[in-house]
Amino acid sequence: MKSSFLTNSIRFITLLLAQIFVFNNIDFLGYINPYPYVLFILVFPFNANRSLYLCIAFLTGLTLDMFGNSGGIHAAACLFIAYFRPVALRLTFGVSYEYNAIKLPNVSLYERIIYISSLVFIHHLVLFSLEVFNTSNILYILKKTLFTGIFTSILCLLFNILFSSRKE
Repeated sequence: MKSSFLTNSIRFITLLLAQIFVFNNIDFLGYINPYPYVLFILVFPFNANRSLYLCIAFLTGLTLDMFGNSGGIHAAACLFIAYFRPVALRLTFGVSYEYNAIKLPNVSLYERIIYISSLVFIHHLVLFSLEVFNTSNILYILKKTLFTGIFTSILCLLFNILFSSRKE
Protein backbone atom coordinates (compact mmCIF):
# COMPACT_ATOMS: atom_id res chain seq x y z
CA MET A 1 0.00 0.00 0.00
CA LYS A 2 2.74 2.47 0.96
CA SER A 3 4.76 1.53 -2.10
CA SER A 4 1.76 2.12 -4.38
CA PHE A 5 1.02 5.46 -2.71
CA LEU A 6 4.64 6.56 -3.04
CA THR A 7 4.84 5.45 -6.66
CA ASN A 8 1.63 7.25 -7.58
CA SER A 9 2.69 10.38 -5.71
CA ILE A 10 6.02 10.51 -7.51
CA ARG A 11 4.31 9.85 -10.85
CA PHE A 12 1.76 12.62 -10.14
CA ILE A 13 4.37 15.22 -9.21
CA THR A 14 6.78 14.27 -12.01
CA LEU A 15 4.19 14.33 -14.78
CA LEU A 16 2.67 17.60 -13.61
CA LEU A 17 6.03 19.32 -13.27
CA ALA A 18 7.12 18.03 -16.68
CA GLN A 19 3.86 19.27 -18.19
CA ILE A 20 4.05 22.69 -16.56
CA PHE A 21 7.72 23.44 -17.16
CA VAL A 22 8.57 21.48 -20.32
CA PHE A 23 5.58 20.39 -22.39
CA ASN A 24 3.51 23.57 -22.02
CA ASN A 25 6.38 25.40 -23.71
CA ILE A 26 6.31 23.15 -26.79
CA ASP A 27 4.25 24.60 -29.61
CA PHE A 28 5.00 22.67 -32.76
CA LEU A 29 3.55 24.12 -36.00
CA GLY A 30 1.40 26.52 -34.01
CA TYR A 31 -1.16 24.04 -32.72
CA ILE A 32 0.53 20.84 -31.56
CA ASN A 33 1.10 20.94 -27.80
CA PRO A 34 1.57 17.55 -26.09
CA TYR A 35 -0.26 16.73 -22.86
CA PRO A 36 1.45 13.62 -21.44
CA TYR A 37 0.15 14.41 -17.93
CA VAL A 38 -2.97 12.38 -18.82
CA LEU A 39 -0.81 9.28 -18.46
CA PHE A 40 -1.20 9.62 -14.69
CA ILE A 41 -4.98 9.31 -15.02
CA LEU A 42 -4.66 6.40 -17.45
CA VAL A 43 -2.28 4.27 -15.34
CA PHE A 44 -3.79 5.02 -11.93
CA PRO A 45 -4.52 1.63 -10.26
CA PHE A 46 -7.60 0.04 -11.78
CA ASN A 47 -8.81 -1.39 -8.48
CA ALA A 48 -8.62 1.92 -6.59
CA ASN A 49 -11.61 3.56 -4.95
CA ARG A 50 -13.64 5.20 -7.74
CA SER A 51 -14.52 8.33 -5.75
CA LEU A 52 -10.89 8.87 -4.82
CA TYR A 53 -9.89 8.34 -8.45
CA LEU A 54 -12.38 10.94 -9.70
CA CYS A 55 -11.18 13.43 -7.08
CA ILE A 56 -7.54 12.86 -8.03
CA ALA A 57 -8.35 13.26 -11.73
CA PHE A 58 -10.12 16.54 -10.97
CA LEU A 59 -7.19 17.68 -8.83
CA THR A 60 -4.77 16.84 -11.64
CA GLY A 61 -6.69 18.96 -14.13
CA LEU A 62 -7.27 21.74 -11.63
CA THR A 63 -3.56 21.94 -10.84
CA LEU A 64 -2.76 22.30 -14.52
CA ASP A 65 -5.50 24.92 -14.88
CA MET A 66 -4.05 26.96 -12.03
CA PHE A 67 -0.59 26.99 -13.57
CA GLY A 68 -1.85 27.50 -17.11
CA ASN A 69 -4.66 29.97 -16.34
CA SER A 70 -7.00 27.95 -18.54
CA GLY A 71 -10.25 28.38 -16.67
CA GLY A 72 -11.08 24.79 -15.77
CA ILE A 73 -10.91 23.10 -19.16
CA HIS A 74 -8.21 20.65 -18.08
CA ALA A 75 -10.18 19.76 -14.95
CA ALA A 76 -13.29 19.08 -17.03
CA ALA A 77 -11.40 16.99 -19.60
CA CYS A 78 -9.57 14.99 -16.91
CA LEU A 79 -12.77 14.34 -15.01
CA PHE A 80 -14.47 13.23 -18.23
CA ILE A 81 -11.84 10.63 -19.11
CA ALA A 82 -11.71 9.44 -15.50
CA TYR A 83 -15.44 8.89 -15.61
CA PHE A 84 -15.20 7.23 -19.05
CA ARG A 85 -12.21 5.00 -18.18
CA PRO A 86 -14.21 1.91 -17.06
CA VAL A 87 -15.99 1.88 -20.42
CA ALA A 88 -12.68 2.12 -22.27
CA LEU A 89 -11.21 -0.66 -20.11
CA ARG A 90 -14.20 -2.90 -20.77
CA LEU A 91 -14.06 -2.25 -24.52
CA THR A 92 -10.29 -2.74 -24.73
CA PHE A 93 -9.68 -5.63 -22.35
CA GLY A 94 -13.10 -7.31 -22.17
CA VAL A 95 -13.43 -10.08 -19.63
CA SER A 96 -9.98 -9.48 -18.15
CA TYR A 97 -11.18 -6.12 -16.86
CA GLU A 98 -14.26 -7.65 -15.27
CA TYR A 99 -12.10 -9.92 -13.11
CA ASN A 100 -9.54 -7.20 -12.23
CA ALA A 101 -6.82 -9.22 -13.91
CA ILE A 102 -5.30 -6.32 -15.82
CA LYS A 103 -1.76 -5.17 -15.27
CA LEU A 104 -1.01 -2.55 -17.92
CA PRO A 105 2.69 -3.47 -18.31
CA ASN A 106 1.70 -7.09 -18.95
CA VAL A 107 -0.86 -6.53 -21.73
CA SER A 108 0.03 -6.64 -25.39
CA LEU A 109 1.32 -3.54 -27.13
CA TYR A 110 -1.77 -3.47 -29.35
CA GLU A 111 -4.14 -3.36 -26.35
CA ARG A 112 -2.01 -0.72 -24.69
CA ILE A 113 -2.07 1.43 -27.85
CA ILE A 114 -5.85 1.12 -28.16
CA TYR A 115 -6.46 1.93 -24.49
CA ILE A 116 -4.10 4.90 -24.27
CA SER A 117 -4.90 6.45 -27.63
CA SER A 118 -8.67 6.17 -27.22
CA LEU A 119 -8.66 7.99 -23.90
CA VAL A 120 -6.10 10.54 -25.09
CA PHE A 121 -8.24 11.40 -28.12
CA ILE A 122 -11.38 11.70 -25.97
CA HIS A 123 -9.48 13.95 -23.55
CA HIS A 124 -8.24 16.16 -26.33
CA LEU A 125 -11.63 16.39 -28.03
CA VAL A 126 -13.24 17.56 -24.79
CA LEU A 127 -10.31 19.87 -24.01
CA PHE A 128 -10.21 21.60 -27.38
CA SER A 129 -13.99 21.77 -27.67
CA LEU A 130 -14.09 23.64 -24.38
CA GLU A 131 -11.11 25.76 -25.37
CA VAL A 132 -12.61 26.94 -28.66
CA PHE A 133 -16.28 26.62 -27.55
CA ASN A 134 -17.61 27.38 -31.01
CA THR A 135 -19.15 24.85 -33.38
CA SER A 136 -18.22 26.89 -36.43
CA ASN A 137 -14.58 25.95 -35.79
CA ILE A 138 -15.23 22.19 -35.72
CA LEU A 139 -12.59 21.48 -38.38
CA TYR A 140 -9.97 23.35 -36.34
CA ILE A 141 -10.99 21.39 -33.22
CA LEU A 142 -10.78 18.06 -35.06
CA LYS A 143 -7.42 18.93 -36.67
CA LYS A 144 -5.95 20.03 -33.36
CA THR A 145 -7.37 16.93 -31.64
CA LEU A 146 -5.95 14.60 -34.29
CA PHE A 147 -2.42 15.96 -34.45
CA THR A 148 -2.00 16.72 -30.76
CA GLY A 149 -3.61 13.37 -29.92
CA ILE A 150 -1.16 11.47 -32.09
CA PHE A 151 1.81 13.29 -30.55
CA THR A 152 0.51 12.85 -26.99
CA SER A 153 -0.33 9.16 -27.55
CA ILE A 154 3.19 8.47 -28.81
CA LEU A 155 4.71 10.24 -25.81
CA CYS A 156 2.42 8.43 -23.36
CA LEU A 157 3.23 5.07 -24.92
CA LEU A 158 6.95 5.79 -24.79
CA PHE A 159 6.77 6.90 -21.15
CA ASN A 160 4.63 3.91 -20.26
CA ILE A 161 7.00 1.45 -21.91
CA LEU A 162 10.15 3.09 -20.56
CA PHE A 163 9.03 3.62 -16.97
CA SER A 164 6.82 0.61 -16.26
CA SER A 165 8.20 -2.39 -14.48
CA ARG A 166 7.13 -5.71 -15.93
CA LYS A 167 5.92 -7.87 -13.06
CA GLU A 168 4.78 -11.31 -14.11
